[in-house]
Order: sequence, then C-alpha cells, then structure tokens
Amino acid sequence: MKISTMFMVACGLALAATAVFAPEAIAAILAFTHPTSDGGHGMMIASAAAAAIDPEELKKAISPVMTAFEEFKITNDNRLKEIEKKGSADVITTEKLTKIETTLQQYEGLNQKLTMAEQQAKAAKDAAERIEVALARLPANDRSRKDPGEAKAMFNSWARAVVRAHAVGVVNLGADEQKVLADVMAEAKALNVGTDTAGGYLAPTEYVAEIIKAVTLSSPARGLVRVRNTANKAIQIPKRTGQFAARRTTEQGTKTETTGLTYGLEELTAPEMYALIDISNQMLEDAAFDMEAEIRQESAEQFAVKEGAEFVSGTGIGEYEGILTNGSVAETVSGTAATIADSDGQANGLLTLKHAIKTAYAANATWIMNRTTIGSVRKLKDAQKNYIWMPGIAQGKPNSIDGDPYAEFPDMPSEGANLYPIAYGDYRRAYTIVDRISMEMLRDPYTQATSGNIRFIFRRRTGGKVVLAEAIRKLKCST
Repeated sequence: MKISTMFMVACGLALAATAVFAPEAIAAILAFTHPTSDGGHGMMIASAAAAAIDPEELKKAISPVMTAFEEFKITNDNRLKEIEKKGSADVITTEKLTKIETTLQQYEGLNQKLTMAEQQAKAAKDAAERIEVALARLPANDRSRKDPGEAKAMFNSWARAVVRAHAVGVVNLGADEQKVLADVMAEAKALNVGTDTAGGYLAPTEYVAEIIKAVTLSSPARGLVRVRNTANKAIQIPKRTGQFAARRTTEQGTKTETTGLTYGLEELTAPEMYALIDISNQMLEDAAFDMEAEIRQESAEQFAVKEGAEFVSGTGIGEYEGILTNGSVAETVSGTAATIADSDGQANGLLTLKHAIKTAYAANATWIMNRTTIGSVRKLKDAQKNYIWMPGIAQGKPNSIDGDPYAEFPDMPSEGANLYPIAYGDYRRAYTIVDRISMEMLRDPYTQATSGNIRFIFRRRTGGKVVLAEAIRKLKCST
C-alpha cells in the first residue's frame, strides 16, 4: 500500500472516528484497506451478517433438522423400550435424547434468526453508506497535506485501527504493510493506554448507545383471533343462539311451525389498561437515548404481555376473557392424572381432543401450548406408533402436530394435575378483540413539576372475549 493512499484512508478514518459506530460499521471502515480489482479502495462489508440471505442456506437447514428428527425418533424409541423392560430409561439414552431435543429446539426460532440476520445486514449497509458520505466530504487536496505533523497523526490513528482489526482477523496485512505498522507502533510505544498520565486519559472507553435487554415473552394472541376497531364504547355482535329442525309431512298433511330459531347479542366492551412513568427533566435533557421513544416501546411491549396473559386466563371483568376461564369452552381429559399422555404413553388424549370439534373448525385450527409442553408433545405417538409431531421445513411449511400448525404461548400452563396445558381450535371464529384506542401517550409536565419530573401516561382501551366457544377445545390433565 502506498503512503499517499494510506493518508487518504487515514483522512476518512479520522472523520469516521468522531462518530459512534456499531461493530458492523467498524468492520466496514476497516474494509477500506482492501484494494478492489480496479486498483481503488472500494467498500467491502466485512460482517457476514451484512450479506444477503442466500436461499441455499435455507436448504442447508433441511438436512440437520431431518437428521436430528430421525435420531430423535430412534433414541426416544430406545428410551421407551428401556422403560418398558427395566422400569426406567438408561442415563446415557436420556442425555442423548436431551441433546437431540436441544438441536430441534434451535430450529423453532429459524424465522426469527433469519429476520435478525436481515436487520443486521441492513444496519451494516447503512453504516457503509454513512462512511462513504463522510469520505465524499473530504477536500480534494487532502492527499497533499503540507503539515507533516498532521499527516503523521492521521497515519498513526489509521495504523492503530488496522492493528486492532488485524488482531481479530478483520483485516489481513501483507508483509510491507506489517513492516510499516511495526515502525509506527514502535515509535509510539512510549505512550500507553494502561497508564492514565502516559496517554490513558486520551483513550476514553466507548459508550455503546444500545441497551441490553432480555427477551420479554408474550403470547401472540392477535395473530390468531379476529380484531375489530370501533369508535364507540363497545360493540355488539348478533349471534344465533338456537336453530329449528326440519320436519316431514304427508301429501295433504298439516304443517306446523318449526320453532327454535333464536338470536342474541354478544357485547364487547373496551376497558382501559395503562402505564405511568415519571422521568426527571434532567434525564430527558441529558440521556444518550431518546427516553420518550424508549418508554413508549417499553409500554407497548408490556401492553402486549398483559394482553397475551389475559387471552389465556383473564377474568372477563375489566379485562379480556380467557379461553381457559370461559365456562362454555369444552374440555377433553388426557387420560392420566398429571400429563398430556394417556395411560399407555400415547397421544390418544390429544387426538380425541382434535376430533371432538366440528370439521369446519378443524380446517383452520391451531394448537397452542408453551415451550415445555411442545417438548412433551414431540415424544408422543399415535396408536400406530407414528410420532404426531413432524418437522415441516422440508416442505417449506411450519412444523405440525398431527398435520396442524401450533403456536407457542408462554402464558399457557405446563402439565400438571387438573391444569389445561393445550388448547385447539379455530380462534378466528371463536375469539374477538375490540380496540377503541390502540395506544395514546399523555405528557404531563405540571403534576410533578415541583419534583423536577415529567409524568408520562400511556393508555389503551381494548377488550376481548370468547364469542363462539364450540370452535375451540382444551385438554385437561386428568384421568
């Protein structure tokens, strides 16, 4: 690499160093040190996440999933035989099964992982574009700076950046480049970061403008049910509550009224939920984050958490009515006191549950259960010794339980005596959510003014209830 070219790159890096970049942006900056085929120094994104999603990668996921599932079936069959023969499974077999289950669980979130990769690729692309803009703003005569001290300082900054990148494998240096860098670093080695007075004060730590957050689990109810918006305090939906029966008559027989056809109304109100947060004026003024946007996001997330929990077990009084608390939702017992398997260890309870609802509902039905229960279902077989859980990735479809899709609902209970760990049915017909106000924010600078705070109140008006109980059914752990 020519020294003049190094100076030009150093100029760009000096500008880029004044901003805070994400790791993928740093990788993009350092990629400038690699020449392109035309002799220039084009942008090459070093982050693997920045590459476009290759359809071949999706195809590669098929083999490990199918292989793991075949191993799972063989290992679980061996476990069942050992239990039948000795009364308990061998420890080695159990451990092997656990490892295989872990592999299968990794692919439950395949779509989420792909989405994250796309987001990372977009972030890397945006960072690259910002760097190109910064370099484009450099004066044309930056290559011929007259002040050798300035050029040397810029080159030193570039050298240190490349050395750090080289250490982690982002940039590969040739022999000449390594010699140049060695000379520069040898000249500057008297100054070090470890000692404050010897230069440590000049090397501040980086503050990453990103908050580390654990995943917040919520049940995705809205994706399954019918959602209606209203400008009124409630909605009323007409409902047929009774039917007449057709009759026969003779050629000249007397016809009487066929009674029994009746109607009623289902009323859905929109009670309020809220979140109240006080933030000091100075926090709003000095924080490195947009605190209003941050608490808005947090409030929306917590509203979703509460909504999902109420969909499962809400009382229906001032909140959603839960599918497990509605007295009209029918149940099927599993056949054992505390598990979803029947007394023979098979899935007869689940299959009985599935065939207990009408065919029209089963055509659009979905299983819902939590992650732990999914693991239990994966071990179950039907009367013909076939596993009822099947991976669908090979056909480009979601995984299924006896041919029907399932959704993970963290708020569903796990297996236990007299609990309902699984529900099944057509939730779009069975359940309706009504939204009066999706979410609004009130910014109150007066109530807490004497305390130096500003009060933020977030509120929603939304309700939901079971409107057609026969379209869903729940499984009870009971004999």
